[in-house]
Amino acid sequence: MSSHFRRVWAWPVALAVLTATGLVSALVSDSWGDGWSWFALGLPLLVGTRHSLCKAKP
Repeated sequence: MSSHFRRVWAWPVALAVLTATGLVSALVSDSWGDGWSWFALGLPLLVGTRHSLCKAKP
């Protein structure tokens, strides 16, 4: 795998896996799973919000 491919796709894939585990956790578990699902589904939302509010570099 080339380093360019890894550099471009590493964070999107990590956020996708995090979101998928959060969705599964929200559906099938209780107690600790509720906390994990909030974290796993909230972090991609925060990352997207942060990047949408940042100014574009000239």
